[in-house]
Amino acid sequence: MIDENHLTVVDENGQEVLCEILFTFDSEEYGKDYVVYSPLTTEFEDEDGLRDIHVSSYVPSEDGEGGNLAPVEDDQEWAMIEEVVNTFLEDEEHDEGEGE
Repeated sequence: MIDENHLTVVDENGQEVLCEILFTFDSEEYGKDYVVYSPLTTEFEDEDGLRDIHVSSYVPSEDGEGGNLAPVEDDQEWAMIEEVVNTFLEDEEHDEGEGE
């Protein structure tokens, strides 16, 4: 289930996990939409309190209500995604530094 700011995914144990959508983007090269998200539960945090970040391709449903996430399996596609995510994270760090 996806709304404007959150989505619910089912983990490998069949449990529903509420996640925050960090951002979305599309790729003309791959003809796909992507969603970058992070679980809201503390079990997905590292020792510094940083949450895991996940990326999936996103296929909207035909009725416009929700859609399906699909794994990314191509190494070249992952390289493109990592570049986009790293740019986002660098911009976030820069924006946080301006407020100090």
